[in-house]
Amino acid sequence: MMEDETFTDISGKPITLDCHSHSSFCREFNISSPKVSIGKVMVYTCSVWLVAYAVFFFTQNTAFLSSAIIITLVGMMFYIHFVKVDHESLLVIDSLGIQVSSTYASGREITTFIEMSKIKDIVINEAVYMHQIIYYLCVLLKDSSEPSVVSSVVPLFESSKPRLNCLVKVYKSCQEILSKCQ
Repeated sequence: MMEDETFTDISGKPITLDCHSHSSFCREFNISSPKVSIGKVMVYTCSVWLVAYAVFFFTQNTAFLSSAIIITLVGMMFYIHFVKVDHESLLVIDSLGIQVSSTYASGREITTFIEMSKIKDIVINEAVYMHQIIYYLCVLLKDSSEPSVVSSVVPLFESSKPRLNCLVKVYKSCQEILSKCQ
């Protein structure tokens, strides 16, 4: 089963949820954000460089022009390697665990695996974010000494921040798999 719908994040920007059912006990969810806009990058870069050139023109200070160029280039590299997440994925495998991955615009990927024995539940939680209440999907982890107690909360899809309608779709599918484990 493969579904392809368009949803929005909490800011109203479009995101895409792809659901893949590999089998009755394995499902994968991918949330993709729009790619980095080359047009926006060009506008910001040209604006900074034009201002730097204007300052250079009047002051004849080459250090200012050089540092503006270097700071802009380093800033863009930092943004695409550490900040801009292109897509996040959640792989749920019955009786094995959950794998959470984030892929950055540079291609760098961070993956975390949580064993099913450590998972108490997957829930939709709410939080106050700026001036609004938002919903987020999270994994509740069991306390190793007392399994009925939640030791920590692992939020999912932190970068894409999907709205509730998208989270409900993922939540229901995850609960189908988790119910088979118990």
